[in-house]
Amino acid sequence: MPVVVVESPAKAKTINKYLGSDYTVLASYGHVRDLPPKDGSVDTEHDFDMKWEVGTDSRKHVKAIADALKDDNELILATDPDREGEAISWHLQEALTKRRSIKKDTPVSRVVFNAITKSAVTEAMQNPRQVDMPLVEAYLARRALDYLVGFNLSPVLWRKLPGAKSAGRVQSVCLRLIVEREMEIEAFKPVEYWSVKAIFETPRGQTYEARLTTLAGKKLDKHDLGNATQAELAVQAITSRALSVTSVEAKPAARNPSAPFMTSTLQQEASRKFGMGARQTMSTAQRLYEAGHITYMRTDGIDMAPEAVTAARDAIKDRFGAEYVPDSPRMYKNKAKNAQEAHECIRPTDMTRDAEALKLKEPDQRKLYDLIWKRTLACQMAAARLERTTVDITSEDAQVGLRATGQVVLFDGFMRVYEEGRDDADGDDDKRLPQIMQGEPALFAKTSLVDQFTKATGDTPVTEGAKVAKEAVLAENEAVLALQHHTQPPPRYTEATLVKRMEELGIGRPSTYASIVTTIQDREYVRKDKNRLIPEEKGRIVTIFLLNFFRQYVGYEFTANLEEQLDNVSAGEGDYKELLGRFWRDFSAAISETSDLRITEVLDKLDAALAPQLYPPREDGSDPRVCPKCGAGQLHLKTSRTGGFVGCGNYPECRYTRPISGDADDTGDRVLGEDAGDEISLKKGRFGPYVQRGEPTEENKKPPRASLPKGWSPDDLDLEKALMLLSLPREVGAHPEDGEMIEAGIGRYGPFVKHGRLYANLKEADEVFTIGMNRAVEVLAQKAASRGGRGAAVKPLKELGEHPESGGAVNVMEGRYGPYVKWEKVNATLPKGTEPADVTMEMAVELIAEKAAKKGGRKKAAPKKKSTAKKPAAKSA
Repeated sequence: MPVVVVESPAKAKTINKYLGSDYTVLASYGHVRDLPPKDGSVDTEHDFDMKWEVGTDSRKHVKAIADALKDDNELILATDPDREGEAISWHLQEALTKRRSIKKDTPVSRVVFNAITKSAVTEAMQNPRQVDMPLVEAYLARRALDYLVGFNLSPVLWRKLPGAKSAGRVQSVCLRLIVEREMEIEAFKPVEYWSVKAIFETPRGQTYEARLTTLAGKKLDKHDLGNATQAELAVQAITSRALSVTSVEAKPAARNPSAPFMTSTLQQEASRKFGMGARQTMSTAQRLYEAGHITYMRTDGIDMAPEAVTAARDAIKDRFGAEYVPDSPRMYKNKAKNAQEAHECIRPTDMTRDAEALKLKEPDQRKLYDLIWKRTLACQMAAARLERTTVDITSEDAQVGLRATGQVVLFDGFMRVYEEGRDDADGDDDKRLPQIMQGEPALFAKTSLVDQFTKATGDTPVTEGAKVAKEAVLAENEAVLALQHHTQPPPRYTEATLVKRMEELGIGRPSTYASIVTTIQDREYVRKDKNRLIPEEKGRIVTIFLLNFFRQYVGYEFTANLEEQLDNVSAGEGDYKELLGRFWRDFSAAISETSDLRITEVLDKLDAALAPQLYPPREDGSDPRVCPKCGAGQLHLKTSRTGGFVGCGNYPECRYTRPISGDADDTGDRVLGEDAGDEISLKKGRFGPYVQRGEPTEENKKPPRASLPKGWSPDDLDLEKALMLLSLPREVGAHPEDGEMIEAGIGRYGPFVKHGRLYANLKEADEVFTIGMNRAVEVLAQKAASRGGRGAAVKPLKELGEHPESGGAVNVMEGRYGPYVKWEKVNATLPKGTEPADVTMEMAVELIAEKAAKKGGRKKAAPKKKSTAKKPAAKSA
């Protein structure tokens, strides 16, 4: 039987079902070889020779493939149809050749399929080819570049910036985008402007809204009304004139559907509609692909196979009627050069089956499949037909003009199924207007405009603006109102908008977006708050350092050009070793120059570069570098393991510090009161707010301190709460079994109770001050049971039953770091966002298999390893 190799066991199971017993299908479990993390893995002195090593976890998988080839001397490489998949096939072929499992007479072929369906797999088997070496060389170039940048630049960061973890060729550029956006927000100065709106009523009693567009005979720009006085004059100009409808213009319009999904647009839409991160989206899509429900999900192609277009049109006709099918199929073409080796878009493999028909049990899979199915059908549906109406209202002297806009959907077309989400929604043109006749008077509505805005638009006037407007409007209706606004800073990036921006700049590729965004968060350079990406101080310092000493290598254009050169290599139009040589010549020189710098020189340069941000002018005109606490020391940029901060040069006499993004005039200190002759104060430190008893002295250089627990606001802190924190740990009482004291406190991992050397976490910080003996003993007993100690067993969150293959109970448990699946001694963490109640046995078995593979396989495999008794005999012979 020919040996077929794919990446994952789930994929192997599905393909084995289609190929039958004539083939042996095995999984490589991803990449089997990588560059060892040591100097010399890429030999820059000898034509960039790369030294590969089979990973510890991969050795058993390579051995299993080698053993299978002993029984049948034919290998079919069926890894994913992209650059990484081609590289895995090449690595397998190289590793098996080195083991002599592939001989001169061993047929080796490569097959690819864009969807795991019976027809796609069968067709691929009938059209084998050899490994595509230009694609492999493009992979080798990327891997060598990432190694050279990471292995040479990261040590520079470690030495020059304490606390900096590492740098990457594309990740550092992505981090720069986030940091520069944050600096734009901090430097932003809001500008006040006003708008004037009115509610009119038709002679038929229907109301509509219009905005002021012309004043004193001149067209108004958005920011022309700059203050309340100007707004008041505008309101008076409207209310003191007779107005009439001078123009009603209705224009037909059409709206076409969006193109089908590729990797980046799928990640963006899943983020907008479901709040799913890039990694979560790709993990979910991977499972849908391996189950045969969708086509391959790492692609920047948007074209669709002709047979898929026909299937989509048939499905649309059956579900919605012939009027929803356009006369000719919609064809979408890739804009990106060399778009991921001309892959197809992401689409369902069966257009007739929606999420309900598939009966998907996992919520993320159900939502994502529904999104892909709707987008795919919509892209082949008829355009929506609209009628957009513009109504102009003018005074007799043409000094004042207002405009009302709206639209009517005449035929919904693709909108019946799907509408793309927007990052910056503006629905002014989506309002529907009543029947308005040209020449009729524009009468002010009798209902209050404030009520209209609150009910219809949710827009409410600023208090001062409302007063100005009400003094100027006609007393009987209040139908004209001035609204105060301020210009807004650019929004922080979400994962969706960040991926979109990277795609626009040509940075990264579809298969790398998720890992790039995840890496900068794992390195604690960026945190995600309410779906927005915010740079940490550590991330700021790293970015400013790279911009000052390695500016070329975090340049947007440089990185995009390098990506284009790599694409040329994959197309067979460039030599990857020449590319590496050009890059290394300049990069190694930059590394050598920076290595000679002292930390103080680096900090001085960063301090100067960040000066406008760190030391903005003060209102009183005093020197912004003078310490606001002691009034004598000079402020300087400093670094620690947690990143950069601003500190006083008079340390240790003055211990003033603040974050880089902190208020320059705010010391962060507040006296809360006195206790036993000591001053109790709230302070702001590098690690966040904390309370302190007294001040440092010669005898007591470190007075008692306590950090504010998560969820406690510094603004709400008073003396009583501060004393409670400083009194921790709190004695709960003697344990009823051994008489040893039980304590409650707040530590590095949050609130806890402690008995001897046993710690048990509490959910809320407030519980530390209220927990009693019964509750403490119960929590400790549960913790002891989970660690195999005394006490009752912890109750599972969900019991799934016996493992279908190996037996033994499979349960969903509550863990310290979240819920997980437990089977015997294997604990597999649930994917982020998965609810314990939604876990099925099939999903649990897959998670257990993946975890067991990482830990070195299951116990059942152990006896097979011992069945090698022939070796001693061979040696003695």
